[in-house]
Amino acid sequence: MKNLKKLVFTAGLMIVAVCLTLTSCNKEGPQGATGATGATGATGATGPAGKDGTNGKDATNSCKECHAKAVVDAVATEFEMSKHNWGGAAFEEAGNTSCGPCHEQKAYIYVCQNNVSAAFQFTGGKWVNQYASNAANAIGEISCYTCHSSLHTTYEKTDLVLTNTAAVPMTMWGGAKTINLTQGGGTSNLCVKCHQPRPLVCGNDPAGRLLNYDSVKNFPTAMMYDSAAGVKNTMLKPSYRMHVHYGAVGAVYAGQGGIEYPGSVSYANSPHTTLATCQDCHMAGPMTGIAGGHSFNVRNAKESALSSSTTWNFNGCNTTGCHAASPIDASSAKWQATRTEIKGLLNALATKINACGGGHDILHADASAANLWAGITTGNYDGYLDIYSSSTNPLGYWRDPYSTSAANMAKPKFPKLLMVQTGALINFQFCLREYSLGIHNTVYVRALLTNTMEAMTAAGL
Repeated sequence: MKNLKKLVFTAGLMIVAVCLTLTSCNKEGPQGATGATGATGATGATGPAGKDGTNGKDATNSCKECHAKAVVDAVATEFEMSKHNWGGAAFEEAGNTSCGPCHEQKAYIYVCQNNVSAAFQFTGGKWVNQYASNAANAIGEISCYTCHSSLHTTYEKTDLVLTNTAAVPMTMWGGAKTINLTQGGGTSNLCVKCHQPRPLVCGNDPAGRLLNYDSVKNFPTAMMYDSAAGVKNTMLKPSYRMHVHYGAVGAVYAGQGGIEYPGSVSYANSPHTTLATCQDCHMAGPMTGIAGGHSFNVRNAKESALSSSTTWNFNGCNTTGCHAASPIDASSAKWQATRTEIKGLLNALATKINACGGGHDILHADASAANLWAGITTGNYDGYLDIYSSSTNPLGYWRDPYSTSAANMAKPKFPKLLMVQTGALINFQFCLREYSLGIHNTVYVRALLTNTMEAMTAAGL
């Protein structure tokens, strides 16, 4: 029995020992060595490539070229000095579809973009000039966008292309003749588009036909107007504003637009016509006062009569122009002699024209600053006729043939005009209003004035 207890006790100790041994195995022992790296798995298939994006625009400095402070500020300031900017015609002619193409920004762009014809079309029983904009576009002050119609389109230099460099059909002849100044890539055609004479319409013709310049030239002693014969028997209405308008300079510069009477002087052109552009002289830099650059002025003055203090910008003539080898200025014989000669011819032609008044001028004179051509002739003529008009010439001396008001009927009848006298009026206006006293095209102006006087002498005038 005793031995049995001993055996049980011994067995119990063994069980405890085993339990203690198993309990001690739950503790973490030292980390074993790193096992071998497993094999790399196979690479999956590559997906399809993405679609290429749209190419970006190459970077340029074109924005800085125009919008750099030294550039855009200078151009804007110069343009403030230009009559294209401060002139009031854009407001006066707003809504006028026929005047708009030369006075309204949108109208100018419209006729250029639509290539509007200068021809007259027979509509409603009369001839009507087609050179006009539509009503929606007869508005807008002249601005950068008038000449550079593509501004802010591509933001490159192509934005500065001019609105028109193509040949210009002349409105004065209903598009039958054109002006095409090709030097400089046709840049002068941009200016000539507006700076050309307007047509003269026969006031007594129910069909509204244009005055035929060939008839005026070829039948010098035929009657143009005779108050004694009655208005119905005449062709052209003499009135205060019977004229070729103001934009004669482009036509004079091109050597076209005058009534070319045969005479002692041959018709030709000065070198300016083919060697220079309008921009060469009218946009020359550096500025001289308010002349040069985007002011488009050659004369350093706003609006006043010519005087000994009048100054000019000759940079376009001398720096890179025709006179670089022998520069000119206001005291140069070439400048002074030309202007003196042409002023003398204008004065002489004015005397012949006024002679038909029997002691009173038929040409209107104005010595005030309102006359853009004051000082161009000794008589300060402006190209108008001194015919009464209650609104535009209330102090006019001669009777308006088309008014029966009491004030008008108290005036003396306007004298008769032969064809050659009418032609002389047209050529006088033409050469007066180009303003430069022949500098634009000396050879052509000299021929027109000299031969016109000879034609009048041959007609006994």
